[in-house]
Amino acid sequence: MPLSKTRWFMTKYVIFSFFLVLIYPLGVDLYLTGLTAIASDLNASEVTLHHAFSIYLMGMVSSMLIAGWCSDNLGRKPVILFGTLIFFFASLSAGLSITEKQFLISRFFQGSGSGFCYVVTFAILRDTLTEQQRAKVLSMINGITCIIPVLAPVLGFIILLYCEWSMMFYLMGAYSLLVFIFCFLGIKETYHKKEFKNKKVNLSVIKPTTDSFFTRYFLSRLLISCLGMAVILTYVNISPIVVMQQMNYSTGEYSILMTSLAMISMTISFLMPKILMKYRYKHILLVGFICFGIGIIFLFIGKKSDMRWFFITFALCGSGFALLFGIIMSQALSPFSQRAGVASSVLGISQLSFSSLYIWVMGWIEVSSINMLVVILFISCIVGTLFLCFPRFTEQKKVKYNV
Repeated sequence: MPLSKTRWFMTKYVIFSFFLVLIYPLGVDLYLTGLTAIASDLNASEVTLHHAFSIYLMGMVSSMLIAGWCSDNLGRKPVILFGTLIFFFASLSAGLSITEKQFLISRFFQGSGSGFCYVVTFAILRDTLTEQQRAKVLSMINGITCIIPVLAPVLGFIILLYCEWSMMFYLMGAYSLLVFIFCFLGIKETYHKKEFKNKKVNLSVIKPTTDSFFTRYFLSRLLISCLGMAVILTYVNISPIVVMQQMNYSTGEYSILMTSLAMISMTISFLMPKILMKYRYKHILLVGFICFGIGIIFLFIGKKSDMRWFFITFALCGSGFALLFGIIMSQALSPFSQRAGVASSVLGISQLSFSSLYIWVMGWIEVSSINMLVVILFISCIVGTLFLCFPRFTEQKKVKYNV
């Protein structure tokens, strides 16, 4: 394939992956501005409707493992088409809801549809990009997902000025339909099983012997990615309590603050391609773990003096995660040439399940919001430092064999 065509091929799939991965945060953030209106129309409490977030995540987790297996056996494209259609019809159902039960069921299926799309995003990037290219794109994807939390409150406010809350869900459905059309008309299948049986040329190549999930290389990155995701979700979960209840900030002030913090994380994510070209992965990861460690210090400073020091910790949480995400996810997927879909599922399910379990356990044993963040930052910093100190975990085992 000519170089220009190869670049266009890669660019098209990268752009498509950006559109595809946005379905997940769109389903999470866009409707939040309309919670009060939804509660009023459905005769439900806002507290109950806040559970729609957890139900959405449950839907994602329920579909992820199925999505991974199907994408490795049926192909990436059918799974994307199926997932976007589920999200489309679930969004219409949510917008047409007249009862709380119908709304929550619709949210579950919205999560299921987004779970299919989320998993296949990473599998497609594994199919089409090298590890170095993938690390850059995955870092940018983290920045892309930060755009929705920044824009969603503004877009939601504008929608409520002129339309009913149901329009938010119709827009979600319209977006997923556009992704469906993009995939159906412009995307070809990226997954093809490789066979070496008929090759007679002897070449010394280096490649893992099997696509195993029980290697130190994969498990170490799985653990780091789970800890990083737990840091972010814990920070997001406690921020309303800390900022609005303990610090007495208004809803508007909280929205402005969270938008500003999301902008910091987004900027670092978009700068990652240049950072990855200049510095070694090990050094970038070290800086990410240091961000978590410094964040603990500012939490203690804030507890003893001015709580506004917490904002520096919040910024460091997002910055550290932005530095880690692309590299760790790319490395975790790199050994899996034949099971990238299932590998993506394992990563996604583990990250969401670990984070949810951590937050639930900390709440059950009545750990305070700030201490909840301190604990996960400390664990992440220590485990991350140990991870970098032992080459057996940082280097992929290489085996020479003849083809």
